[in-house]
Amino acid sequence: MEQAEVSRERLKSRLGFLMLAAGSAVGLGNVWRFPFIVGKNGGAAFVLVYLAFLALLGFPLLCAELAIGRGAKRTLAAALGELAPPRRRTFWRRFGSILAGGCFILMIYYTDVSGWLLKFAGDYARGAAPALPGKAGSSACMLAVVAIGAAVCFAGVVKGVERVTKVLMISLLALLAALAARALALPGAAEGLAFYLKPDWARFMEHPWSATFDAMGQAFFTLSLGIGSMTVCGSYTGENRSLVNETAWIIAIDTAVAILAGLVIFPACATYGVPYTSGPDLIFAALPKVFAQMSGGRAWGFLFFVFLACAALTTVIAVFECLIAGLMDSLGWRRLPATLAVGAGVAVLSLPCVLVDGVLAWEDFAVSQIWLPVGALAQGIFVVNGRIGWGWENFRREVSSGRGWRLPAILKYHMAFGVPLLIIAVLVAGLLPFIQKAAS
Repeated sequence: MEQAEVSRERLKSRLGFLMLAAGSAVGLGNVWRFPFIVGKNGGAAFVLVYLAFLALLGFPLLCAELAIGRGAKRTLAAALGELAPPRRRTFWRRFGSILAGGCFILMIYYTDVSGWLLKFAGDYARGAAPALPGKAGSSACMLAVVAIGAAVCFAGVVKGVERVTKVLMISLLALLAALAARALALPGAAEGLAFYLKPDWARFMEHPWSATFDAMGQAFFTLSLGIGSMTVCGSYTGENRSLVNETAWIIAIDTAVAILAGLVIFPACATYGVPYTSGPDLIFAALPKVFAQMSGGRAWGFLFFVFLACAALTTVIAVFECLIAGLMDSLGWRRLPATLAVGAGVAVLSLPCVLVDGVLAWEDFAVSQIWLPVGALAQGIFVVNGRIGWGWENFRREVSSGRGWRLPAILKYHMAFGVPLLIIAVLVAGLLPFIQKAAS
């Protein structure tokens, strides 16, 4: 353990840690999925329920994942094996390796979508009509994203990951603020804001169970909990700050990006007659039509897709680092061979997603509906149950160490009973439509 602490790289600053962790959380779900489900489920009424589930589900699970990483100074599989009781270490190490595999599955389709965003930004920069690339073009865009992620991580934790993530996140926030200011100046801004910010409980209660599960699922998925991307962030930070405080900051940044994205999208949709619930077509079909009608639309379209590309790349870099550090921790590899293995593996195994229709949807389903909830459920049990895992007192001591808030002792009962029940509800709600479809 002492040797691990000596050799472990550390992030240079608290800002670097917050930007890396927030960058891992901030992604396309904040910009595409959040406004879409807000529009479907009652505007601000849904947002209030979503914020409640962030507190009930997202906050304790993010505390757990960060604490596991910082407590062991390791990525997920190695950390679970190190912190578990001696007789349980082999099980947790192997199970942690399976959970960490979700990061790899995530990357073999997320890099494809990230490549589309780079392509759209390039189209706007050249003055060309933005359009999704064909299979050859998608392959090239995907490889460009893989090369960026691998190059940044190869440069190291401080010189590569921390430095680039800070630039991307600060650029993302600045671009989002500029886009929101422009959208709020549009003629239809008042109508869009009323739809977005005025609670419509009647629309929420049209489908209360569906809306509630949407809020629960969004609160869970927005933080990418369960597969270790937050564990590696915790492993690189020091003990001088309470992880309770840091968790609150990460959730605040992630939520601010999602809410500000709504301030961009809803006024623009209201002004140019785009349905609020355009769903999957919102980013790549509906919004380009908005920019085509907007004064200075080419410049604003470019800025919007640069913003989206920054959001996607922060996630790619964070998850690449999780995979690379995992090989270094578990197999003792150096950074160069680990980076080459991850880069080559993602590039090759992303090709079915690029070339075969339907693969992306299946991979997204596997990560979102299976890996994330199962992983989060396992980690929740691990930090509460001392007989088979780390145990509540060890977890609470770690998460509360440093300046700032301590984790309330009473939260143990919520984490032991409430959190598992909520995760199981998320898991069942996600799998039920698939089971019903397969049975019909």
